[in-house]
Amino acid sequence: MNIIEIINNGGIILYPTDTIWGIGGDATNPLVISKIYRIKERQPDKSLLILVDSYKMLQKYVEEISLEIWDILEKSIEPTTIIYNNPKNLPSGLLAKDGSIAIRVVKRGFAHDLIKAIGKPLISTSANLSGQQPPLNFDDIDPVILQRVDYIVNLHRKTPSQKASKIIKWSPEKGIEIIRD
Repeated sequence: MNIIEIINNGGIILYPTDTIWGIGGDATNPLVISKIYRIKERQPDKSLLILVDSYKMLQKYVEEISLEIWDILEKSIEPTTIIYNNPKNLPSGLLAKDGSIAIRVVKRGFAHDLIKAIGKPLISTSANLSGQQPPLNFDDIDPVILQRVDYIVNLHRKTPSQKASKIIKWSPEKGIEIIRD
């Protein structure tokens, strides 16, 4: 079975994102969301983020995008995750308690190509057990994580990870808030 079949059949992958190593799967499948929480031993009240491959795909999952956010997306050089208050077409288990969703548009690389190939967003959460530090490279990933996923991508294993993405939240009331720089 190849990686696309594994994802389409509800499997969980360990893969290099545009930032750090991530655990992911089909973001539109509620069972995948539950599996990822179990793999990470993470409480469901801590939300997950998703990756999309384009602005067109982003618009399938967000009701309205402010001009300020479009400006940030266009000008951002580093990977930037945006928290949106008005998601659509996503399972409720993926959303934060306040109903928001964090989404990053991946512009290039393996994760971009994979999302394009499957035609739907990928869940992306750091490849660590809840409470542990995210791994800086593949060799730092806890063996428990390696055993629990269905597929491990054999790319960039010797390349150090980039830092985690910047996270920005936008709301009409508060405007732009930097959550993580």
